[in-house]
Amino acid sequence: MREAGAVTVLTGAGISTESGIPDFRGPQGLWTRNPAAQAMFTIENYLADPEVRRRAWEMRLASPVWSAEPNRAHRALVALERAGRLRAIVTQNTDGLHQEAGSGPERVLEVHGTARWAMCTDCDDRTPMREVLPRIEAGETDPPCRDCGGVLKSATVSFGQSLDPEVLSAAIDAGRDCDLFVAIGTSLTVHPVAGLCEVALSAGARLVIVNAEPTPYDDVADALVRDPIGEALPRLVDAAALG
Repeated sequence: MREAGAVTVLTGAGISTESGIPDFRGPQGLWTRNPAAQAMFTIENYLADPEVRRRAWEMRLASPVWSAEPNRAHRALVALERAGRLRAIVTQNTDGLHQEAGSGPERVLEVHGTARWAMCTDCDDRTPMREVLPRIEAGETDPPCRDCGGVLKSATVSFGQSLDPEVLSAAIDAGRDCDLFVAIGTSLTVHPVAGLCEVALSAGARLVIVNAEPTPYDDVADALVRDPIGEALPRLVDAAALG
C-alpha cells in the first residue's frame, strides 16, 4: 500500500454490512435466507408481474439504505482519496454510501446503478427515490411514471439488463491504470466486474483481496486479508499514509 501511487478499489456488499445493509450471498445474505427474493431482481419477472413489483416496492420502502450511515471502511477510502492515492472506487453497491462518506462522485463508478434514484423503463426519466417512496406510503402499490405512465423501478441493474457501457469502460480503465487493485467485501463471482482483477494483474498491478470468505482470485492475489473490513481497511490506509 505504501508503494502504490494509484490505487483502484473494487467494493462489494461486504463493505456496507457494518452499516446495517445485509449482503446477498453471505451466510445471512438476502438470497441465502430468501432465495425467492431473486425474482424481484430479474427484469423479465419485474416487468411482467405486478405482484413482483408490489413486493419490490415494499422492500424498497423498508430498505436499510435510508437509515444507513457510512462506516469506518467508507471513511478510510475518503482518507485514501485525500492522500492523493485513490485512482477510483468501482462499486457493485447501489447504496450510495461512498458518496455519503465524502468520496468524490467523479471517482465513484456505480457499475450496478443506484438505489437512490428511480427510473422509468419506458421513457428513461429519472426521479429521486425519496420522491417516489411517499407514493408507496400513501397507498400506491405499483406507482407508474408520472411523465408517460410506464413502469418505474430503481435505477439499479437487474438480472437481464446490461451494464452501462460508459461506466464499465471507465471501470476497466481504472483497473488497467493503477499500481494496486484492492477488492473489498466482494465474492468476485459476478462478471464482468470480477474480471477487473485480471485486467489489473495483466497491466502489472498488485492485487489485494479483503474479504471474509474465499474468492476465485485468492490464488493469484499478492495478499489476502480476512480481518473484519471495518478494522482492516483503516489500518491499510494508515499504512499508505506513512509512505
